[in-house]
Amino acid sequence: MKKLLLLLFLILLSGPIGAQTNSYSISFENAGHHEAEIKATFPDLSMDTIGIRMSRTSPGRYALHEFAKNVYNVTATDSKGTPLTITRPNPYQWNVSGHDGTVNISYTLFANRGDGTYSQVDETHAHLNIPATFMFVPELSDRNITVDFNVREDLNWKVATQMPKVANNTYSAPNLQYFMDSPTEISNYNLREFEVESNNKKQTVQFVLHHNGTEAELDTYWEKVKKIVLAEKDVFGELPTYDFGTYTFLACYIPNASGDGMEHRNSTILTDREGLAEGGMEGNIGTVSHEYFHSWNVERIRPKSLEPFDFTEANMSGELWFAEGFTSYYTNLILCRAGIITPTAYIEGLTGTFNYVWNSPARQFFNPIEMSYQAPFVDAATSVDPVNRENTFISYYSYGSVLGLALDLSLRQKNLNLDDYMKLVWQTYGQKENSYTVEDLHKMLNKYAGTDFGNQFFGNYVYKSDMPNYAPLFKSVGVALKQDSTKPFFGASVSIKDDGTAVIDRNVPIGSPAYKAGLENGDIIISVNNISFNKEQRFSDFINQFKVGDVHEVTFKRYGVEKSASLVLQANPSYSIQLMEKEGVKPSKEVLAKRKAWLKI
Repeated sequence: MKKLLLLLFLILLSGPIGAQTNSYSISFENAGHHEAEIKATFPDLSMDTIGIRMSRTSPGRYALHEFAKNVYNVTATDSKGTPLTITRPNPYQWNVSGHDGTVNISYTLFANRGDGTYSQVDETHAHLNIPATFMFVPELSDRNITVDFNVREDLNWKVATQMPKVANNTYSAPNLQYFMDSPTEISNYNLREFEVESNNKKQTVQFVLHHNGTEAELDTYWEKVKKIVLAEKDVFGELPTYDFGTYTFLACYIPNASGDGMEHRNSTILTDREGLAEGGMEGNIGTVSHEYFHSWNVERIRPKSLEPFDFTEANMSGELWFAEGFTSYYTNLILCRAGIITPTAYIEGLTGTFNYVWNSPARQFFNPIEMSYQAPFVDAATSVDPVNRENTFISYYSYGSVLGLALDLSLRQKNLNLDDYMKLVWQTYGQKENSYTVEDLHKMLNKYAGTDFGNQFFGNYVYKSDMPNYAPLFKSVGVALKQDSTKPFFGASVSIKDDGTAVIDRNVPIGSPAYKAGLENGDIIISVNNISFNKEQRFSDFINQFKVGDVHEVTFKRYGVEKSASLVLQANPSYSIQLMEKEGVKPSKEVLAKRKAWLKI
């Protein structure tokens, strides 16, 4: 009976009877030198020449990464082991010809970055992002896939992935899209899990943790994770239906990892150098909140521009202000609702993001949609030529986050709220997995809050780059938004060096006092009004001795030539955000009730 059940299970995994399957195997004998040995078999080929590629992108990332750069020792044979001819039409493809209907390919992968995009192989783990690891044939993307992970038993390695197990350490995927979206952690990890009931059925949420800490530390952290899961479920009213009944957090908090988080359909990667005892208990929990929210917003509430994901080119989307930005708005709000951070910490924590967006000169160039289009240039992308991002770009994470805040507080003035709008978007697009456009989001807001409200919000703040009036919005929930008009503002990022000079170390913001004075990134400031600097002080403290409106003579060097400029100090444009109670103002019962409904405290 058990054999019959196993056979039926394997048939279900493999799809229709007779469906073709591409198979992979990977081993880690040389893990100490960050190498993996990979083999793949592509059978039943009808084309004379097949183009076998490494991906150029990774799900959830929008820039090019050119994973082929870490591949070598590539060989190909047919079903009889006869060597086949390989040609290279471009840097990320191997064309194989002369086969007998089957191509076997083998290669070595160098992998030494543990994060949400790349792979890392060493004697602590095999941390595998699939696009960074496995070759593929685009024309065979609808085929079933199996992969055999030859784990290092001497290192007590186990496999954790969203792919369903076939047997032992062999796992399967129904097609290339699912395979590429299935990161895998192979290590001596710890595991926690619980069942969550949603719509009269139970699903399992797992937390896989590869770390050097204790079981007790994981237990404490796991309690926080469970609170996040339930608080986010409350936003949408239900869990997504995970394809195989399980959602898996794949966390690596180890010294050789790089800080990151990356969402996937039924799992997420969480990486950081800090262990739970070294600050990770507090420092990493926000990434848990952000990435899990993506299991609704991005993975199932899916922008049409990212469906399907393209592994051959950069992926551009104008919806990232919503997909990433609204998720960012909920990240810390969920931590507050779950009792992981205090309302005071949440409110004051809005300050940095708010000031970054509000005071950026970049809004004169791009609206949120166009900021989203910049993702292929900024999302872990690399370039060697200088850019002017300080003046031309606002992160769609941050931009969307402050717009989500404004929309939520604006809706609450109409006795509505963002949670219910997100539920409507979920029920219309996410549940049914129909992809959406910006125009669809606009229509949903019109439907939920009225045409005038929806048109005003999208017309001013999404299609254009105006900003809402935040002061009355904050006031409606008992939060004070204030500026200090007496605090002077120089208008450039400046570092004082050991030799007593000060260096402008970033592009100078358009419109700032330093910009108007003609100062530029890399200028070495020698003195202000012939007053030199103390290497022990911060430049902002030095400037604070002066008054707004003062005119100063700045002596500086540029390209070795001494120059001078006249600079007028302006009032610091930064805002403070805090609860009214901290200013001695007691909000009314009505305002406190609105705050309680917002923060769910």
